[in-house]
Amino acid sequence: MRAGLVSLLEGLGHTVVAAVGDGDALVAAAREHRPDLVITDVRMPPGFTDEGLRAAVTLRASDPRAAVLVLSQYAATAYAAELLGPTGQAGVGYLLKDRVGAVADFADVVTRVAGGDTVIDPDVVRQLLSRQRTANPLDRLTPREREVLGQMAEGRSNPQVAQALGISDAAVAKHIGNIFMKLDLPAEEGHRRVLAVLTYLRA
Repeated sequence: MRAGLVSLLEGLGHTVVAAVGDGDALVAAAREHRPDLVITDVRMPPGFTDEGLRAAVTLRASDPRAAVLVLSQYAATAYAAELLGPTGQAGVGYLLKDRVGAVADFADVVTRVAGGDTVIDPDVVRQLLSRQRTANPLDRLTPREREVLGQMAEGRSNPQVAQALGISDAAVAKHIGNIFMKLDLPAEEGHRRVLAVLTYLRA
């Protein structure tokens, strides 16, 4: 799959500066080349458990400019929550491997995460929505606010949320403001959007 991704990315006009086979090599290559985006599988040698995810978390914790897109075979919400844990200035994404085959959509995700967006696979978001929640911060939100937050978790911008839900941009901005307030995310906190999504994933 690594060779296939290299070919696909180069075909989309990107330059691949390194293609490595384990988590340690990934961290080393990212620190050497400072790429616009790091793409990794959750599972990498030698254990094929969560080495790639660990490498991504390490990068994000040590370098706030490191944009990371993690690919996974399964919609594991715990992985998505852990990836978002170390908040930084750069983009972050969690995408199921099946999405890579939808080339146009995958190309869009690559561009968005490299540009600083947070993109979570829709299947992960749907899984979160279907779970029964009790006694958590999201209980403070109205159904519409939860819908808006779900759209935010998928990495959509305010205009995209407005279009998806059939409401105005001003209404979206108001809902997001209410979400920040109800989740106790003060204005001085610099990454409230990411923190709100992280609260959503952990709930």
